[in-house]
Amino acid sequence: MDVSYFTTIFFITFTFLLFLPSSKPISNYNTLLVYKTCSTQTFNHQSYSSQTPLNSLFQQLIAQSSQYKFFKTNEAINNDTFISGFFQCRHDITIQDCFTCVTTLLSNTLCSDSTSARVQLQGCYVQYKTEQQQQFQETTIPESKNNIIFHKDCGVPFVELKELMDEAFMRLENGIINSDGFCTMNYKRVKLMAQCEGDLNRCECSECVGDAVEVAKEECDSSVSAQIYFDKCFISYEYMPKSNGDAGYSVPGESRNSNTQKLIAIIVGGAAALLLGLIFVSLLNSRLKKDDYE
Repeated sequence: MDVSYFTTIFFITFTFLLFLPSSKPISNYNTLLVYKTCSTQTFNHQSYSSQTPLNSLFQQLIAQSSQYKFFKTNEAINNDTFISGFFQCRHDITIQDCFTCVTTLLSNTLCSDSTSARVQLQGCYVQYKTEQQQQFQETTIPESKNNIIFHKDCGVPFVELKELMDEAFMRLENGIINSDGFCTMNYKRVKLMAQCEGDLNRCECSECVGDAVEVAKEECDSSVSAQIYFDKCFISYEYMPKSNGDAGYSVPGESRNSNTQKLIAIIVGGAAALLLGLIFVSLLNSRLKKDDYE
């Protein structure tokens, strides 16, 4: 058999494997919208002639996201009015992912021409607001310590998780105190994360995360997952059910779903192997017949 025969087999096999579905999950940092809040006041209804200051602010935020994961700035509209804005990316994504996330967010007219807005994607969020100079000076002298809840999402309740979650939350609160404003951990079968706004000090960050934990305990009691977004911080957690043969908690129905997924994987894998075998046999028979005629 000549080299071209093996080359043909390799090319067909490689092409087939190339188009098999990938088992690696696709990141949704840049596509999944968590929440958005848009002001009802728009630039068109104000005394501003255009959105030029807003566009300029967006361009500056996009440019800075190629270097930083948190950035604040102001953009003047006139002598008395300006726009303050900032972005923040998750600490555990790359700068490239941060840039892509911020660019994706600001390239879409999610809040049209609102004079203030806050939009949160899975991997980043952007907030901006239009202020008078006097208002800005007043709000920079002590702000209210009451955290504002922007978004809350609770998963399915599962009573048996209560004790485990109490322990996990305690670990998260201890972890954020000794961090730089970001903490992620796995405690037993719970994956937790907390992040504070980039310019909060440790005490403010710890207090904010503590408030978010209290909301999770009270309003997402024993849920298998939750996301709590405050104005200055957010927390999230997800309980990962046990696999077969492991000791620990399990969510009702999880075993059945897991077995179904495994069965599908086996079927797909078997079908792929069978198809490759048929291709190989077909090519081999063709080659043998050709040799018989020669």
